[in-house]
Amino acid sequence: MAGVNTNINAQVTINALQQNEKDMARAMQRLSTGLRINSSQDDAAGLAVASRMTAQIKGLSQAIQNAQQAVSMVEVAESAIVEINKMFMRMRELSVASQNGTTTVSDRSAMSTEFVQLQIEINRIANNTQYNGQNILDGTITQTAVIPLSEVDTTNNKFTTSAHGLVNGQRLVYNAADGTAVGGLTDGAAYYVVGAATNEYQVSLTSGGSAVALSGTGNANQYFETDQVSFQVGANASQMISVAFGDFNTTDTKSSFTGAVDKDTIGVTTVTAAASALAVVDAAIAGVSSQRASFGAGLNRLNMAIANLSNAKINAEASRSRVMDTDYAAETAELARTQIIAQAGIAMLSQANAQPQTVLSLLQA
Repeated sequence: MAGVNTNINAQVTINALQQNEKDMARAMQRLSTGLRINSSQDDAAGLAVASRMTAQIKGLSQAIQNAQQAVSMVEVAESAIVEINKMFMRMRELSVASQNGTTTVSDRSAMSTEFVQLQIEINRIANNTQYNGQNILDGTITQTAVIPLSEVDTTNNKFTTSAHGLVNGQRLVYNAADGTAVGGLTDGAAYYVVGAATNEYQVSLTSGGSAVALSGTGNANQYFETDQVSFQVGANASQMISVAFGDFNTTDTKSSFTGAVDKDTIGVTTVTAAASALAVVDAAIAGVSSQRASFGAGLNRLNMAIANLSNAKINAEASRSRVMDTDYAAETAELARTQIIAQAGIAMLSQANAQPQTVLSLLQA
């Protein structure tokens, strides 16, 4: 039917042009932003997946940074005990020299002076080596949460702390926080974890020994300090690597030296004293070597963790790219298609608008 008031062909063309304009705008947006998903209406499910991937990628990036900082921290500690080891080597030389029959009393006095200074310097390094403002070689780098009175079980000689994270054999230093100490424990003394379970643990005077009998609950501010540090090396909770930093105080009988090595304990002023000192120094050197081996193992784990995290991050970014990023080959083809259709649509709209003019021929006499 020929009509003028309602131009169906023009309306159909206009609708087609409007839809094509939306398609062309979407293609141009994707090409200009580089993203296939620019709003939730583009792909709601894909956006949710990409958001989770983005969170994981950011977590992996931070975990890599955490692990790199952990490597730096361990390297600082190891460099310090390298110097401690050198000083023990010199102390051993002095111990051997002091036992020689050609050495005079005056010689031993001079040797003793150097020996004592080395002991003082070892202790100074232990108490002053820091990373990010915290001591890392005095055995108290990490403080556990405050131990409430309710967590001290004097009946079973254990502490009931939820998810404490301690492991058997871990060294702890008890701190009474200037209050009444737990009965059976001494403020500032070192102990070892035994009988560790998820929510409870006991402490012993020796590694693997019997649990200390607890006779009092102490005070509300008390806590344990430990030389073990846990590093978050994953994008999710509890993905950690722990490294023990040791205790290098010369006066501590439970230090990494396996015994006290201070000036009040060993010396080289006499042949007998030098012989005793030699045995203690040999044990201390073995303890230092053991701690260096622990640092080496920790560094290997951390570096492997960094490599693994880097690979995981790359793969996660590749997966997100497949969901989020624009396929430029497909979108440039789409843009070309919509531009051609737009030109054709405009031409057809012109034809549709001209079609009603044919009615005029019917009105001519």
